[in-house]
Amino acid sequence: MARARVPQEGDYWRRCDDARGAGSAPIYRSEPGYRDGLDADNDGIACEPYRGQ
Repeated sequence: MARARVPQEGDYWRRCDDARGAGSAPIYRSEPGYRDGLDADNDGIACEPYRGQ
């Protein structure tokens, strides 16, 4: 999935809808803005398109 915006230092998303709205989803474990609370299945990818968080 292509993103409209590359995650940037300082990114913090309260919810996946916020990250998706900014065009930064999905977010991978090594990228800014990733946190375990957004990765419901703990696969290293937060805010996947099929997750409703």
